[in-house]
Amino acid sequence: MKKQPGWALPDLKEAQKRTNAEAHIEKNLFQIPEQIKMLGQGKKYYLRTYGCQANERDSETLAGILEEMAFTPCDNPEDADFILLNTCAIRKNAEDKVLGELGSLKRLKREKPDIVFGLCGCMAQEEEIVKTLLEKYRHVDLIFGTHNIHRLPELLYQVMMNGKRSVEVLSKEGDVIENLPVRRFGKHKAWVNIMYGCDKFCTYCIVPYTRGKERSRTMEDVLDEIRTLKQEGFKEVTLLGQNVNSYGKDLHIAGGFAKLLEETAKIGIERIRFTTSHPWDFSDEMVDVIAQYDNIMPFIHLPVQSGDSDVLKLMGRRYSIEQYKTLFHKIEEKIPGCAISTDIIVGFPNETKEQFQHTLDLVDECKFDNAFTFIYSPREGTPAARMEDNIPLEEKQERLQQLNERWNKYALEKNLAYIGKTVKVLVDGPSKKNKDIYSGYTDTNKLVNFVRKDAEPGDIVEVKITDAKTFSLDGEQL
Repeated sequence: MKKQPGWALPDLKEAQKRTNAEAHIEKNLFQIPEQIKMLGQGKKYYLRTYGCQANERDSETLAGILEEMAFTPCDNPEDADFILLNTCAIRKNAEDKVLGELGSLKRLKREKPDIVFGLCGCMAQEEEIVKTLLEKYRHVDLIFGTHNIHRLPELLYQVMMNGKRSVEVLSKEGDVIENLPVRRFGKHKAWVNIMYGCDKFCTYCIVPYTRGKERSRTMEDVLDEIRTLKQEGFKEVTLLGQNVNSYGKDLHIAGGFAKLLEETAKIGIERIRFTTSHPWDFSDEMVDVIAQYDNIMPFIHLPVQSGDSDVLKLMGRRYSIEQYKTLFHKIEEKIPGCAISTDIIVGFPNETKEQFQHTLDLVDECKFDNAFTFIYSPREGTPAARMEDNIPLEEKQERLQQLNERWNKYALEKNLAYIGKTVKVLVDGPSKKNKDIYSGYTDTNKLVNFVRKDAEPGDIVEVKITDAKTFSLDGEQL
């Protein structure tokens, strides 16, 4: 479809560029023009989020913006006047889900011609996806990316007032915009962005292109947000970044992420978590700080991706398997009882059976508490997508099954060791099936379903573990 005047379309080559220029930290950029403030009066919005915690946090901002424009949320797309899908591009099946959803919702446009469809997030940053949307999904009225969430009021106004499609996707390094509103989806747990973007450029990953370069928020802005959350009664914060270990490098913050973790702990919020950590720059100082403070949870997500050094080199991961193991065992030694989860990709281009066996060997050695496992999925525009995807799907599926059986065995072993122990659980709420069964998470991020006495959502209660499964524990509140 021909580009229209005023449209800004994604450009992967532009998105790849990195300069030494510092990102702008904008404290007052977001504002809703007077004529737009009541645009949503009497109207409902439906927001669906796909993908990672960064997207969840972006959706809290999107909801905050829409509610400042007088829209009210609804749980059913059929009831909505504005449907917005906040999308993920990490794997092809994530994109296929979104396109399938868009296809199935198309009928609503026939029933309600004034309904507005929007798509934002990482998929919007991809050239081919936007081209597909413009040509085949003509009911999508609004497309914007990850760098201009603050522009939602003006973009939506253009669509609703002019009845024309609006496309504004910026392919750039990105800024930090501080004064965006937020509507927290939880009451006891909160996501806190500490930085945005990624400069690692793993050969299979689209994120550096969709999220821009690494750029940190100031430590004081992060800590102010956490102090506010503590005052509002939140019990747990998760510090978010594509790679939290890089926090502060761009702002030359002494001590970097280890310092931020320590200052967060001193605020006294009951539970602190963080995600995601890249093994390449996981410092000794970070390990020491986690070990030192009881309110930094003994749970670390440490993606390895492969158990073979040659495959890791092809992936652009910057560490050898020996270096990963050294870090893993250092964490185990210095933080007793720490649970560690990981990510693993099978069937990366040219991965031999022997190299896959090295991944199984690593699982045997590390005995991860949890693993997120995937079949390799080429992402257009990444270096790996130019490699020959030369492992048959059947072989990839077989490897995935083998891998899952292996790590499941150790996850169950780890969970069985909890039987008879008493753990502290931050309560999420009642089970949908049984109001007397409540659930929540331990400090080591284990899901616990327990028989409730007097627990309420947001309480931290003691639970005695009575049974264990691969993915959860059962217990009784003491």
